[in-house]
Amino acid sequence: MNTLSRIAKKEFSAFFSSPAAFIVLGAFLAASLFVFFWVETFFSRNITEVRPLFEWMPVLLIFLVAAITMRMWSEERRAGTLEFLLTAPVRPTALVFGKFFACLGLIALALLLTLPLAITVSFLGPLDWGPVLGGYVAALCLAAAYIAIGLFVSVKSESQIVSLIATSLICGLLYLIGSETLAAFFGNRGAELLQLLGSGSRFRSITRGVIDLRDIYYYLCIMAVFLSLNVYGLEKIRWAGNPASSHHRSWQLACGLLIANFLAANFWLAPLGGLRSDMTKGSIYSISESTRSYLQQLREPLLIRGYFSAQTHPLLAPLVPRLRDLLAEYAVAGGSKVRVEFVDPAEKPELEQEAGQKYGIRPVPFQTASKYQAAVTNSYFDILIRYGDQFEVLGFRDLIEVKAQSEKNIDVELRNPEYDITRAIKKVLYSYQGGGDLFSSISKPVALTGYFSADEMLPEELRKLKAEFLNLAKELESQSNGRFSSAVLDPDAEGGKTAKKIGEEYGFRPMTASLLDQKHFWFYMTMNSGEQVVEIPLPEDLNKDSLKQSLQAGLKRFVTGFAKTVALSVPESSPPMPQFGMPAQGLQFNALKDMLGQDHVVTDANLSKGQVPPEADLLLVASPEDLNEKQVFAVDQFLMQGGTVLIAASPYKVNFEEDLSVAPHKTGLEDWLAHNGLSLGKSLVLDPQNSAFPVPAQRNLGGFSVREIRLVPYPYFVDIRPDGSNGLTGGLNQITLNWASPIEINQEKSKGRKVLRLLESSDKSWRSDSTQVQPDFQQHGKLGFPVEGKQEKQLLAAAVEGSFSSFFTGKPSPLLKKDDKPKDEPPQPGGADKDKEKKEQVIARQIDKSPDTARIILFASGSFLSDPIIGISSSVMRSNYTAPLQLAANAVDWSLEDRGLLAIRSRSHFSRPLNPISKQGQIIVEYFNYALALLGLAGIWLIRASWRQRVKREQLAFLQPLSGRA
Repeated sequence: MNTLSRIAKKEFSAFFSSPAAFIVLGAFLAASLFVFFWVETFFSRNITEVRPLFEWMPVLLIFLVAAITMRMWSEERRAGTLEFLLTAPVRPTALVFGKFFACLGLIALALLLTLPLAITVSFLGPLDWGPVLGGYVAALCLAAAYIAIGLFVSVKSESQIVSLIATSLICGLLYLIGSETLAAFFGNRGAELLQLLGSGSRFRSITRGVIDLRDIYYYLCIMAVFLSLNVYGLEKIRWAGNPASSHHRSWQLACGLLIANFLAANFWLAPLGGLRSDMTKGSIYSISESTRSYLQQLREPLLIRGYFSAQTHPLLAPLVPRLRDLLAEYAVAGGSKVRVEFVDPAEKPELEQEAGQKYGIRPVPFQTASKYQAAVTNSYFDILIRYGDQFEVLGFRDLIEVKAQSEKNIDVELRNPEYDITRAIKKVLYSYQGGGDLFSSISKPVALTGYFSADEMLPEELRKLKAEFLNLAKELESQSNGRFSSAVLDPDAEGGKTAKKIGEEYGFRPMTASLLDQKHFWFYMTMNSGEQVVEIPLPEDLNKDSLKQSLQAGLKRFVTGFAKTVALSVPESSPPMPQFGMPAQGLQFNALKDMLGQDHVVTDANLSKGQVPPEADLLLVASPEDLNEKQVFAVDQFLMQGGTVLIAASPYKVNFEEDLSVAPHKTGLEDWLAHNGLSLGKSLVLDPQNSAFPVPAQRNLGGFSVREIRLVPYPYFVDIRPDGSNGLTGGLNQITLNWASPIEINQEKSKGRKVLRLLESSDKSWRSDSTQVQPDFQQHGKLGFPVEGKQEKQLLAAAVEGSFSSFFTGKPSPLLKKDDKPKDEPPQPGGADKDKEKKEQVIARQIDKSPDTARIILFASGSFLSDPIIGISSSVMRSNYTAPLQLAANAVDWSLEDRGLLAIRSRSHFSRPLNPISKQGQIIVEYFNYALALLGLAGIWLIRASWRQRVKREQLAFLQPLSGRA
């Protein structure tokens, strides 16, 4: 080891005996920084990652290693010193490994000089250091393989130029074998085989932040093979001119067996997919415990079948092996209950026919173009999830995320395959369970209690409904196997003890049939299991089927195996009609519906009748507009039932149709929110930390004005970087709230409740009550708006949980009030009006107090979930921007306590945007890194000079005694 160490030190110092090493290192650093900032356009990507540096690293290392290794043996042969080395009392292995570690040390030094770039990026945004560490590990492993190849080539040639060219060609060929360019000419299986052989594909796998033993060994294998050939090559030089002997043949046999064993170990390690370490934040490339919990709920075999064509789009082809590896992990985690298959429909026509007829899976035409021709390829890229008679299909649009860096530079990545696949598994699992026995998934007994007045006190409709209730209760008891019981109590019995109790605990109060009716009665229903209590709403049409549906909806709240229902209330709007040149009228929320519909049942909430759909588990009110008393009553009573009300509202309405403008408007919830301790300030929040927005601008040309659309930083688009401290923002690194108003919390009214501050602006933000939302950069500088008042953090989203009192306590129920009849409507003949009133008689009931499970979640923007804003943000970021929708989905899952998918979604590898930075700042960052590289080289130069001075002093100290004796 001492000999090897001395050789390595001697060779390493020899690199710096001339300026050549500094030229090579300088060229490598300059090329790396140029690629990072200019070729890969780091700032325009707007993603906090060092991936652009490592994308070009395999190619840069080819030339760097070739330049370093070309002289290692060729120079020895040219100078005639190789014979002295081979006849010296030093083993050839020590010579080879000494030179190898010297070259590897120089490469490590070159990579170390790029580390300030990663540190700089970490200051610009939330950098995940796992992929960075993986990138450097991959670079060292790849460099070690290249160095072994370069040393072998150098020992075979006396010319350094020949060694340089040959090393570059061999390393380039090894990289090209696994490249996407070559793999595109083969099918999926052929491409996967080539990627297993190529060095570039293995490199990309490690740079994700996943250290796989198979990938590491691949590079060690290449290194070992060529170092073995290097040692054997030196031995052959020693034998030159000697007749063949058994010793020579023993060397050949030993070297051949050694290489064969190194290669064979790759096949032995191939099926061992579990020998890996996921270093990414949140282990996003490994199956989570939440996924395993869903797989443990399986009672029947689950089929996961991947339909992948041999010929597909070149941007999709590299994703197939990653999906195969992930699905293989599902098979391991699920054991005998999960069967994973991979099918090329072109090879199995019967399965292709089944896929089309039974599952609706059909090929998608992809247009591809090369410098030779343009073509259309019809291919499959689908995953089927089937459980029992339920199935879900994930197409390529459900699995991928497209990021357009420019018109010709498009990145296609898997969005979050574990979340998408597990979501589909959950959906088929719960759908299958929902079609079976409802009580099989209930762990604790459920008790149904009806608080009904005596029959003589009830209206005729409710007497009939009470009888139906008793029949349905007996029917459910007979089906429950002892897990369900029912009881009926008269609140007025025993001096009204029960009435007092339910009034205090649940906020129930006597009901009336009309506003002037003095006859009071009780008709309430509750279900409880343990400490959980669910109030069963009264069916609107008072019939048996609706009552049965309400009871089943209540039972499902005690079961984890059923999809929850989200009632969505959005303002009325009309879709666009491009054939008539008519744009959409009002805000559309189709993207929000699609996002929530992936995991839940989404139903439209028509609040005009004063009631939320009885099957609803959560109410989401987006951009409310002047809600009337009945609609507010519906929201209030849903909260009183212990539900969660999620509101996205603002006291301002944005107009996109003509000139960009905002105007004050009423949501109808102002008084209701204030009653519950929340209010929206009548102003808008501006923040210097903001997102860009395309705004119209006027440009004057000598008296002639030109209207342009410019992409400018827009303070009304507040850029929020949550810390992930609460479940709602987990996995979200950036959220934009558009035209948001500050939320104010009344501490006195919120006493005794749990208050969470979910989202806040930066401490440099301020408020403005101006409705002028178009920037004026000439008058107000780079912000475009004047800074007014105090700059401080503004609360933009909050959650309040606890017991609430009804806004309508002590007031007559709005359901008993008659709707105003239009003045021009004539009276109906023959007393038809009275018949109509009798037919539309409403049974009004009201709850005055909510249980502790009630919750209000308020977002201070009415438009951030709308389709126009999502579309604008996606076009600005040149990717499918879904952060606001993910936030809403997180809020729903968090409220419904569906923490499984929420945990998986939080592990999503969302793009981490950079912190806002000006163009001047970008230039400073770029040149600062160039300066750091120069400082690094200067530091090495000073260390070299200091070391050489020390060597000279040691030499002089050694020679002085000799000269004195002379």
